[in-house]
Amino acid sequence: MAKLKFLRRILNFDIQTLEDDPSIFFYESGLMIDADGAYHAYHPDNKSGLDYLGNAGKPGNWWALVTDNGKPSGNPIIQSESDPAPGFYISTTSLEDPTKDRTDPRRYVDAESINFFVLPGRLGLGTELGDFGIVIRPQSNNYQYAIYGDVGPALKLGEGSIALAAALGIPSNPKSGGISQGLITIVFPGTSKGWPLTQAQIDQSGADLFASWGGLDKAKACFPDADWDSGAPPVQIATPV
Repeated sequence: MAKLKFLRRILNFDIQTLEDDPSIFFYESGLMIDADGAYHAYHPDNKSGLDYLGNAGKPGNWWALVTDNGKPSGNPIIQSESDPAPGFYISTTSLEDPTKDRTDPRRYVDAESINFFVLPGRLGLGTELGDFGIVIRPQSNNYQYAIYGDVGPALKLGEGSIALAAALGIPSNPKSGGISQGLITIVFPGTSKGWPLTQAQIDQSGADLFASWGGLDKAKACFPDADWDSGAPPVQIATPV
């Protein structure tokens, strides 16, 4: 059994590290579904979007949409005919591609195609946007590589993209999906390569880091009480770069 060191608690979830390797940290939590960055995330009619408009803010305080003045107080910009989803709002993530204009939906991380996890604001612990991680669902022996793509509320832990939920076999509808517990997230701080990346590149970098750290056997040693499915073969990403 690995020797763990407690770092902090958020909600009912403990963030821990290893006494002999404080370069990483991990936690067990549920998964709430984050639609931010998806081209179809939010729509002016509050019906056609993947998620409820209230999760992007409200008039005078938009925190997840691009506005005409670049501030929360502005009016949300609607995608044009040349954008990926005309008629929908432009949804943002904290991780951005600085080479693209702020009004270009492609500047942000698409929650429908990229595996990303969300960490609380002001968490610290050496994290940078774009850091790599792995999210494990012990019950099905399924693990997927992901990046730190969005910053969430300071007292909220356990949130990830639509793509990540789908890859893990979790209901991925932002309005009704997610699970309350049973996921393990391992984060490798200081490993960011910036944005953009393809999912294949995320998979390759994540796999290299996970293997160097000790892989699934080490994860099991850190979480011996998790509901591991010893009979199911691991479900891995094997997408070439």
